[in-house]
Amino acid sequence: MTREPFRAGALGGWARGDGLPVLLLHGGPGLSFDYLDWLADEIGPGYRVAAFQQRGLEPSTTEGPFDMATAVGDVVTVLDAFGWEQALVLGHSWGGHLLLHVAAVAPERLLAALAVDTLGGVGDGGEAAFDAELFARTPQADRERAAELDELALRGEGTPADISESARLLWPAYFASREAAPPFMDLRFSIPAYAGLWDALKAALPELEGALAGIRVPFGFVAGGASPMPTEASTGTAAAIPGAWVEVVPGAGHFAWHEQPGCVRAALDRLS
Repeated sequence: MTREPFRAGALGGWARGDGLPVLLLHGGPGLSFDYLDWLADEIGPGYRVAAFQQRGLEPSTTEGPFDMATAVGDVVTVLDAFGWEQALVLGHSWGGHLLLHVAAVAPERLLAALAVDTLGGVGDGGEAAFDAELFARTPQADRERAAELDELALRGEGTPADISESARLLWPAYFASREAAPPFMDLRFSIPAYAGLWDALKAALPELEGALAGIRVPFGFVAGGASPMPTEASTGTAAAIPGAWVEVVPGAGHFAWHEQPGCVRAALDRLS
């Protein structure tokens, strides 16, 4: 399906297809949005799907600020650029966490919301359990090297090549089994965006948790039953949002649509 590039001020991305509007929010933070082609293929026909690179990497601005208010504002900017007063918004991983903030701050822009194997909005969002499981699934030498590189990135040090190496070492652990993992994607990384937004999201977690009960947008969650992200990140967050539902997909990892094709499309259809 042909992709159509677009600009929304300092942000760049693409759109494809026809139908009900869907905006995709990629994971990370500080990660390139290239893998969203894979997710768009999972969604398939019947929707007008758009995706944009969050700030920190081209084709969007490489400049900050890297904070929650700016990240939410950028989502609204993209919706405005398409003339979408409302859209289905689908966030994966960090993108699902960002979606929670959008639902709390700008609910009028959401027709419905779908978070896929998301970092949650209660407690620590599942971060500690996610990190522990990701590293437990990784051979010792690889996890020691990845931990060293990740620590540099969180301090705003290191290089994009360092974080890419870390991601490559950890990549198989994101899937239900190492054998199920596809070849590593040549993803790009922004150290300033990664470090800045991790600090920002942690600082904002208590306020976000308090806001969940006020969300009235139709909200669904898809959680990989075999993902390193704990299912409680989705189920605990959904329990705090009135009317929210969760689909835990057996045998699915962090990229749930890889092991269980059709699970994300089915959830999106349920909300549309």
